[in-house]
Amino acid sequence: MSTSVGTTQEQLGLLFDAVAAADRVIARAFAMRSAAIDEARRFSEAHAGEIPLSPRSRWDRDEIASRELSSELAATLRLPEPTALNLLAESRALAEELPATREALQEGLISYRHAQVLVGQAWSIPAEGLPDFEAALLPAAQKLTVAKLKQKARVLRERLHPETITKRRARSILDRTSWVQAEPDGMATLHLTTGAEMVRSIFTRANDLAASLQGLEKQQCRENQRTLTQLRTDVLSDLLIDGVTPTGVGTGVRATVQITVSVMTLLGHSEEPGYLEGYGPISPETARDLASRAPSFTRILTHPETGVVLSVGRDRYKVPKRMRRFLRLRDETCRFVGCNRSAHGADLDHTHDWHLLGQTAVDNLAHLCTANHALKSETRWSVAQTPGGILTWTSPTGRDFVTEPANLLPTGPPLEEPPPF
Repeated sequence: MSTSVGTTQEQLGLLFDAVAAADRVIARAFAMRSAAIDEARRFSEAHAGEIPLSPRSRWDRDEIASRELSSELAATLRLPEPTALNLLAESRALAEELPATREALQEGLISYRHAQVLVGQAWSIPAEGLPDFEAALLPAAQKLTVAKLKQKARVLRERLHPETITKRRARSILDRTSWVQAEPDGMATLHLTTGAEMVRSIFTRANDLAASLQGLEKQQCRENQRTLTQLRTDVLSDLLIDGVTPTGVGTGVRATVQITVSVMTLLGHSEEPGYLEGYGPISPETARDLASRAPSFTRILTHPETGVVLSVGRDRYKVPKRMRRFLRLRDETCRFVGCNRSAHGADLDHTHDWHLLGQTAVDNLAHLCTANHALKSETRWSVAQTPGGILTWTSPTGRDFVTEPANLLPTGPPLEEPPPF
């Protein structure tokens, strides 16, 4: 039985058609970007032999060309370099290994996210199995959501893959990882990727403990009883902060964080937020709570007379401890374009090289992770620093990219030796 559609609904249908048309344009733009990225890769590889090498070069021309390509692509698109590397690999796969997927993307029949699913699952399938894999999935990619397509692709990949899942698991477990993502309003997300059985065990144990606690709270008729989700999250937090591994690692170790908070906030005379290193602003209540449990304090940043050593000139190469602390708080992360690796554990690099008469001073020092410190030394990237810790990076193609420090910090007068606190 047919149902008539009113004029209003017909108009709404036209708007949905316009949405679908716009989505096809977006897909075509992604296809065009992918083609341009792969063309840049092929051009870079073809001209790698023209790169000049110095007597001090540790990298060969191919490695220099590869790092220059991925780093400048990342800077151009304002992406972390690992994401840019994934784009390069995806673009190459679409150009060379999955032509039908590339064509469907160019025609706007699938989204780039759908194409990424096919590429991601196809990477480990032998070349002779790719045509069947692609032909089986492309029709589904035009109808399914990304999540459902991923599930279908994973099942098909298992059927087509020549290696056993045992061998692939042994290789994949080497890529286990964890990382933190900042969220709004003083929150953050901890991501953990490891073996499926371990993740299920972690979740199940936390859920069982949370259910037990929920029953206890109900028996005690507590006010503001926590939900199961809240309890599970609290259980995981407590176990990770205070837990000990089966081998005893973690015994006596307490989690430490570094916060910046004004004296007025500590005294309760101001509601100015504190600042959590590696995250950003936190509520004054959280800052006061953390400060109340701190074993010691370092006077820095929140008072105009900080006593920070601003420069030791050419007298020494090694950076004084208080200057290192100041720079770590100023930078927070590696200062290469788009890099978000923590300053903790990174190198303090002389922007104007020490061996070229650069000084050990706050306006000539910046944190660089090991990979990007090598990038500065081994490739045609160059960098200049201006007051305030602002870095201007010039790429091998002559384009400028500016990075600013995470925090603009007050500084006190230069001191030869910092006073004891």
